[in-house]
Amino acid sequence: MAEIIRMPKMSDTMTEGVIAKWHKKVGDTVKSGELMAEIETDKATMDYESFNSGTILYLGAKEKEAVKINDVLAIVGKAGEDYSALLSGAQNTASSGGKTETKIETATAVAEIPAIDTSGIKAEIVLMPKMSDTMAEGVIAKWHKKTGDSVKSGELLAEIETDKATMDYESFNSGTLLYIGAKEKEAVKINDVLAIIGEKNADWQTLLKAHQAKAAGVGSKPATASVSVSAPAASTSIPTPNNEATHTNGRLKVSPLAKKMAKDLGYDLTQIQGTGDLGRITKHDIENYKPGVSTSGKPGDAKSSTPVVLPSVVGQESFEEIPVSQMRKTIAKRLAESKFSAPHFYLTMEINMDKAVEARKSMNEIAPVKISFNDMVIKAVAAALRQHPDVNVSWLGDKIRKNRHIHIGVAVAVKDGLLVPVIRFADNKSLSHIAVEVKDLAQKAHDKKLQPADWEGSTFTISNLGMFGIEEFTAIINPPDACILAVGGIKETAVVKNGQLTVGNIMKVTMSCDHRAVDGAVGSAFLKTLKGLLEDPVRILI
Repeated sequence: MAEIIRMPKMSDTMTEGVIAKWHKKVGDTVKSGELMAEIETDKATMDYESFNSGTILYLGAKEKEAVKINDVLAIVGKAGEDYSALLSGAQNTASSGGKTETKIETATAVAEIPAIDTSGIKAEIVLMPKMSDTMAEGVIAKWHKKTGDSVKSGELLAEIETDKATMDYESFNSGTLLYIGAKEKEAVKINDVLAIIGEKNADWQTLLKAHQAKAAGVGSKPATASVSVSAPAASTSIPTPNNEATHTNGRLKVSPLAKKMAKDLGYDLTQIQGTGDLGRITKHDIENYKPGVSTSGKPGDAKSSTPVVLPSVVGQESFEEIPVSQMRKTIAKRLAESKFSAPHFYLTMEINMDKAVEARKSMNEIAPVKISFNDMVIKAVAAALRQHPDVNVSWLGDKIRKNRHIHIGVAVAVKDGLLVPVIRFADNKSLSHIAVEVKDLAQKAHDKKLQPADWEGSTFTISNLGMFGIEEFTAIINPPDACILAVGGIKETAVVKNGQLTVGNIMKVTMSCDHRAVDGAVGSAFLKTLKGLLEDPVRILI
């Protein structure tokens, strides 16, 4: 059966999207998860992957044309299927200026049981969206609103765990949260009821019964009795006499394509008069604009009609706005919570690595795998934690957890951010074992194949930027750990040995400590032991 694909809302401020490029044409087959189009929003050009499988029967816009939120983007179905009635119904709904009424059609005749009339109920059902191509259901990780709370469009409503990530769900509706379809930690299938939002005293119970009856196959009444769902409708724009191309907040109102054309041509958008709705600057305004001739129509602008010849300057201001990935959102949230809730203090120490350099060279002559300085630091940290268990702790608010096991988290930089795979029971493993495991986990991190068991449960974290030439830095604690060790590079520098000036290999380390759980003296004693182990690495092998 043919299905309508509507223009999704790809950013919180997006009102329409411009088709930058179609990757499919009418008659082509498309699979779920396959790239269908590139869409320019007000913030970025984004790939749109199809959630449907079938044949492209209809495309709602040509390349470079704009499509408003929730207008028809395409229709996908079986080859040769008649989609005219489906398209006509969608266009009639869009022209009505109201909310989109999603009809659940069946091949059977209308049931004899009369449908429940919900036309007078001022509330809308929010359905569980499909957040990934393989998602079958979502688990409510956290509700940010409770029944009776007011909700605004664009406001965070819930956090939903999919089969790939935990994602924020922002409401497309404004009103009062009347009903919640599932508690936290409960699963909701795709297109099942997530919530109901509407006026405070709306009869949501009847609306819910009508939706459940429809889902069970009961015949529906005419459009006036249809159940509204949460797909956002494109609002009808009413042109006004004011042609100023600005929003109420003073920002220029310009289509993404026009903005790109103006940037490429070096035009000043403030000098161009928009002819679109509400004075919006469009592609045609850019094409018809003549530099040096004022089009604003304001008094006093006649001076600008005489162009001033200026020398050409090589250079152009430009920037790119990149949507924040889910990984980056999580990193930002967790580290911000750590930095602003945990009182950090920092301890820095210099370690002479002369003997470590010699020992590593000897070990790599017989080791089955190449051992790095980072592997030696991991082993030394694990040994030092065994001697100083008060550093191997976690702050839990009303109690401190003293961990008897030693799991070392190793920060690994990946394309989208940072992951921290864990070396478990590091104190019981040989250097060769640690070296193999670190390389394996780092490769999994880069390939995005880490499982939750690979990154959960650290009791202490190490962040090493020495390979980038960084001599010294401070790191933010990775909760729930109480400490993180920032490791700099090994640098040849002048040192004093036995009263003589000589060249030595010095490495600086800085430990960030949560003062709620670890005191300065405890952290200092740990670093002193770590220094002794690395300056005489034979001791870490005992």
